[in-house]
Amino acid sequence: MAQAASAPKAYFQGHDAAVLRSHASRTAQTSAAYLIPHLKPGFKILDCGCGPGTISVSLAELVPEGSVVGIEPAGVSSTVLENARKLAAEKDVDNVKFEIADIHNLQASFEAGSFDVVHAHQVLQHISDPVKALKEMRRVLKPDGILAVREGDFDGMTMYPDLPALHRWRQLHHEVAEASGGQPNAGRRLHAWARKAGFEPSKMIKSASLQSFMDYEGVKWWGQMWEERMRGTEFRKRALEGGKATEAELDEIAEGWKQWHESEDAWFTYTHGELLARV
Repeated sequence: MAQAASAPKAYFQGHDAAVLRSHASRTAQTSAAYLIPHLKPGFKILDCGCGPGTISVSLAELVPEGSVVGIEPAGVSSTVLENARKLAAEKDVDNVKFEIADIHNLQASFEAGSFDVVHAHQVLQHISDPVKALKEMRRVLKPDGILAVREGDFDGMTMYPDLPALHRWRQLHHEVAEASGGQPNAGRRLHAWARKAGFEPSKMIKSASLQSFMDYEGVKWWGQMWEERMRGTEFRKRALEGGKATEAELDEIAEGWKQWHESEDAWFTYTHGELLARV
């Protein structure tokens, strides 16, 4: 997940190599399929928390007569947006640009009614005031514009083998996220947050999708990524500094992920809540 603007403390995952590999695997097709049928060629899209730009660039390809602006907060590493611009250049996509902007204060960067779509993927779970962010996202939408948000739901995960170390990982993830002001079960709350932000329930489309890791390649990719995150990324740092876990416990969780991705029977599913809401 890319860091949410204005709340660098809350984005506890950091931008280490293992995290960026996960972010860079996302495209509009894999992560915003619920939005694609509603796009029109001339749409102007704002992509909040764009990270390495893979979703932004693929959205730009779907609106060839329109444009996409991907944003990240001032505190994010300059390398993140540099890589996004490099990706756009490599793919020869010239209707996308990447800027610094604050999701809690979009009025400082964009006029009201500027976009046909405002999109965010795995962003709201990392910020302390998602309703405020949604109000700003609503403000920059055109009349009849579309809010599109997708968030994971950690309690909606299932796994096999049912290893104690992975149960502790999920518990620890909750503890670190909540200490940073985030909400790891954001997926189930999107419609409620949007209603508080002024979106009408009658103009909402609620859905959910499942991300799964069951074949050899998927299991290795997912498991090794989380093993690496437990061994030496921002998450580990936050867990230690916050007194949520010890070095030995984090090593044990990392070994649990190793055991999981080396199992011939490994299975993992991850539920995501999705919301489309019109102004």
